Amino acid sequence: MDNTTEGKWDSLPLKLNHHILQTLDELKFTHMTPVQSACIPLFMSNKDVAAEAVTGSGKTLAFVIPIIEILLKREEKLKKMQVGALVITPTRELALQISEVMDHFIHKFPQFSQILLIGGSNPIEDVEKFKEQGANIVIATPGRLEDMFRRKADGLDLASSVKSLDVLVLDEADRLLDMGFEASLNTILGYLPKQRRTGLFSATQTQELEKLVRAGLRNPVRITVKEKGVAASSTQKTPSRLSNYYTICRAEDKFNNLVAFLRQHKHEKHLVFFSTCACVEYYGRALETLVKNVTIHCIHGKMKNKRNKIFLVCVSLGARIKIFVLHFAFVHRCGRTARIGNQGNALVFLLPMEESYVNFLSINQKCPLQKMSPVSDVVDVLPKVKAMALADRAAFDRGMRAFVSFVQAYAKHECSLIFRLKDLDFAALARGFALLRMPKMPELRGKTFPDFTETTVDTDTIRYKDKNREKQRQKMLAEQKAKATTDPPRKKFIKNKAWSKQKSKKERKKKNAAKRKRAEGSDVDEEDMTELLNDTRLLKKLKKGQITEEDFEKQITAVPKTKGKTEGSSQACNSSGDEAV
Repeated sequence: MDNTTEGKWDSLPLKLNHHILQTLDELKFTHMTPVQSACIPLFMSNKDVAAEAVTGSGKTLAFVIPIIEILLKREEKLKKMQVGALVITPTRELALQISEVMDHFIHKFPQFSQILLIGGSNPIEDVEKFKEQGANIVIATPGRLEDMFRRKADGLDLASSVKSLDVLVLDEADRLLDMGFEASLNTILGYLPKQRRTGLFSATQTQELEKLVRAGLRNPVRITVKEKGVAASSTQKTPSRLSNYYTICRAEDKFNNLVAFLRQHKHEKHLVFFSTCACVEYYGRALETLVKNVTIHCIHGKMKNKRNKIFLVCVSLGARIKIFVLHFAFVHRCGRTARIGNQGNALVFLLPMEESYVNFLSINQKCPLQKMSPVSDVVDVLPKVKAMALADRAAFDRGMRAFVSFVQAYAKHECSLIFRLKDLDFAALARGFALLRMPKMPELRGKTFPDFTETTVDTDTIRYKDKNREKQRQKMLAEQKAKATTDPPRKKFIKNKAWSKQKSKKERKKKNAAKRKRAEGSDVDEEDMTELLNDTRLLKKLKKGQITEEDFEKQITAVPKTKGKTEGSSQACNSSGDEAV
């Protein structure tokens, strides 16, 4: 897809408002992308649109521009509390990004106002803001939006406000369903008027998505934008300008390789993904010290408002600069690179026993990876990381939490036949995390680690650099000591299950809900999971030489494929709930 030669904006069959053209010129969007040239005229001609295009193809402008044009053409001007357009997107980061783009355009249309309704803030504040300022354009995540519809007791009658709705947009609709928002979407759709224009934008097509199309759109025009040189039957899910690489390194060398790579590519912008929030905090702080003369921002799900501010910085960088996406763990997120027709690169660091994941991604996820030569000039930085932990208990705590969280995440990986906890070398992993000692956790109970040398320093004597925090710790230790001398010893109750195997209340509820859904005759079945497990087992047999490539091909093609055969081919990276630096 050559996004820069599709045509200029004035070549559209319907003329755009001169303020919109002016904003496009200011943002240096001189040419349309294929999805924009296909969707904008149809949307502006009062057609419902179901568009499928790869990640980074310019879908946001494909609905932002028609929204403004449709609202401008209303016979009756929107009042303060009347919502004319609603955009629903799965994550707060995507909502922030859309809001920022929308703000650029409505800046020249003071008659329109927008509001952002996303998690991470007090819902009452959103209620008060809406009541005070009103909004003609709402950009929201499903959970918060559904909550706002139920705030009539707090003085917000959103159901009445959306009666004037002209346009509904479901952005990243495939992810909306993947993330379990189907029930929320059905609730929201129940509040909206039937006479409206609806746009559904996604990177993939699934049977679940097809149901949403039938439920929410009226005689939609279907648009599938493919890349030049990609056959119609191709099912590759990544942009052709994206180069995916992998490298194999031992657990104790992984962080050294990452630091060496970042030091050698200081002139480029990077997104480094880790598997947990605790790993982001630990490694992010370490990178601030080890990689000089670069700015490092940590972002993860527990940061709330700070997370949103940092993401806006990342969006402004990602929109204009080539990004190298690095996966320190087993996650795979490359949607932030190779955008708008630009070149992009992604690199995943794998342990030797994880190499079969490459075949899995290529066959099951249609995401081929090339092997990258080992990183050169790797220096051992782990002693420096250990020194940080010895100098400040906060760093020591972060390392312990990161290790524990990584083990828990590894144990719960969806592709558990490849990422098996029993295959992990805990001693090597602990060395790679630069730990001073092994943490006390059920997964390590009864195990010995002769290959791991603990520090000779008593870790209880490591102090916090923050004097107030250390003072509180000393006070707590004194209280515990006094209590131990006065109170009789209590019987200790030990949990038998490892943390990684314990099921939280939320998980149990989710499992019970799934059972009820199956009992009610839901279309959701277990064929996908069975197929995934079968394919993974075959990959392992092939790798071990138990079957030939010919046998592998026969068996893999013999498995019935029932999911994902809807119109159009899937061309986007699989996204998972990972964290980033």
